[in-house]
Amino acid sequence: MAAQQPSIPSAGGSGSSRDDGVTKDENLAMPSRNPLPLSASQEAQVRELFNQRVRHLCADEIKAFADCARTRTFTIPFACRDASRAMNGCMLRHATPAEHDRAREQWFAQRQQRARERERKERRKHEQEAFHREWWGLPPRDPDEVRREVERLRGEERVGGRTGTRTRAAGTGTGTGTRPPPQGGGEGGGEDGKR
Repeated sequence: MAAQQPSIPSAGGSGSSRDDGVTKDENLAMPSRNPLPLSASQEAQVRELFNQRVRHLCADEIKAFADCARTRTFTIPFACRDASRAMNGCMLRHATPAEHDRAREQWFAQRQQRARERERKERRKHEQEAFHREWWGLPPRDPDEVRREVERLRGEERVGGRTGTRTRAAGTGTGTGTRPPPQGGGEGGGEDGKR
């Protein structure tokens, strides 16, 4: 028991600080050009892009395996072994960390497109709401509330645990000094939670 005690601190003591230095150096040399942490849903979107890219690169092998397996049931592993190995080999060749990094870069490049799409949907929602209010004779919405929603829409999506609006306000010095009203965790959070 006493012999084990010194070995544990030595592994976590001076040796780990040197190991941590090596690990930090390895992390700095990572091939990823986008080291920002993403949320789980954003990582799922990156993974979906990655899978699409790999399937696109191996489309011929996947099609050959699908054609072989189309009329078979129990004999697929035996009759389509070559096509299966070719498909799996192609996918293993292309499913690399470098390809994942390219998918991640593609996801970051499409941020502006997603923001424009989100803004277009929100505008359409406001137009439909205005029509609904006019149709049923309801009073119009408070202009300050509409302005706050438009400002929220113009903000960037959250990447790395920070929003673009906070970064912009801190970087340009245009912040008003007041905290923005808390926003609901999801879409469809009603107005009753804002007041």
